Amino acid sequence: MALEVFDSMQRRKVLFESRQPGEVAMYVCGPTVYDVPHLGHGRTALTYDMIRRYLRWSGLAVTMASNVTDIDDKIIRRAEIENRTESDVAAEFTVAYDKQMIRLGILPADSRPHATQFIEGMIEVIDQLLKNDAAYELKGKGIYFSVENDTSYGKLAGRSLDQLLEDAGSRVGVDESKKSPLDFALWKSAKPGEPSWDTPWGKGRPGWHTECVAMSLSALGEGFDIHGGGDDLTFPHHQNELAQVNALGKPFARHWIHSSMVNVSGEKMSKSLGNFTNLEEAIDIAGPRALRLLVLQTHYRKAMEMGRESLMAASEAVKRLDSFGRRMAQADVSISDTKMDEASKKSFISAMDDDFSTPSAIDTAFRLMRQANAALDDENVADASEIASACISIFAVLGISVDTGTSIEPKDSAVEIEIMMKRRFEARSEKNFAVADQIRDELLEMGITVEDTPNGAIWFRA
Repeated sequence: MALEVFDSMQRRKVLFESRQPGEVAMYVCGPTVYDVPHLGHGRTALTYDMIRRYLRWSGLAVTMASNVTDIDDKIIRRAEIENRTESDVAAEFTVAYDKQMIRLGILPADSRPHATQFIEGMIEVIDQLLKNDAAYELKGKGIYFSVENDTSYGKLAGRSLDQLLEDAGSRVGVDESKKSPLDFALWKSAKPGEPSWDTPWGKGRPGWHTECVAMSLSALGEGFDIHGGGDDLTFPHHQNELAQVNALGKPFARHWIHSSMVNVSGEKMSKSLGNFTNLEEAIDIAGPRALRLLVLQTHYRKAMEMGRESLMAASEAVKRLDSFGRRMAQADVSISDTKMDEASKKSFISAMDDDFSTPSAIDTAFRLMRQANAALDDENVADASEIASACISIFAVLGISVDTGTSIEPKDSAVEIEIMMKRRFEARSEKNFAVADQIRDELLEMGITVEDTPNGAIWFRA
């Protein structure tokens, strides 16, 4: 497929090429489970769920791996404060993360490695790096990667090694025992009370940057197609992964894709800034479909604003979609969520093949919604069916369902409701709104919701 993506490694758009024709292997950095998931977790998950869904719709067989970091300084710190084990903390917040992913309709990964399950693989990676003179041991501290041996270090971040060294050298608290201030820990020597594993270099635990190397290569093999995550991981995490695999002499990710951050009130979302809003709260406010729509209305590489107003606006947009779907159903318009006419398909593919431009794809879908409504106004049921199907199919590919009236009772079993709707219409026409409201309340008691639209009132069973 002629998909053009913004490849972070190339810092420009490149033609997407997969390792195996018809197949795509994708690794996405998952959560560090020390707290409940926040809005950034939601955006990252929705971004790569969208990419995965679109590639599969395009006919590619997609294998996705996404890890769980279940050992980390923050997990250890929380366990100590709460007098719990690290595994208890990680288990609690893995469940909390998974619960919100299920609510958002995120497709489960084909492979989901946990860091503590891949200790042996990490030790093998580190041992080979030591043998390749790409790493060294600092007694009592651990094993460190020697950055200056990698002449391409910084390329993923778009910076030179000299620039990074200059920045690192100006920092306060740089460990002067390291060969270079940029050198990073592959393995950390054990500290009292912390979890540890036996290694040829003594007890200790893995460094974060080594975990994803072992897990991604184990799950997908060498030279997999896409490595993704939030753009806050570009440096140092992803750069440090790449440096290790380069030193091993192995092919790694062919394409690097990074999604941008979520801003609240114009600032990057952060607990330290006091604007931290967790993902569960956002879903509770607007609903999972509205949150997905809001995220996809901003290009994945652009920082996005998220607050109560934007969430509620997305929620209202979803209501309009449902009203549209129910109107089509009540007019006996035949709708398919897998059917797309050639013109609509071409427009959709053009948007998505342009670096997954979901804002353009969603604009196309809403334009089709308006056209379908206009066709029905003209009593052109055949055109309304074709256009509505294309609209709903686009949303389906993006993971957004539309209420197409499947919960509406058949008209032949709802004669009483139709009579009441006619009486209400007559009352409103005569501006007898008190009677119209009374009929609406009676319908509500029967479990029937009445919705007034620009094209007339429709009803459905709530």
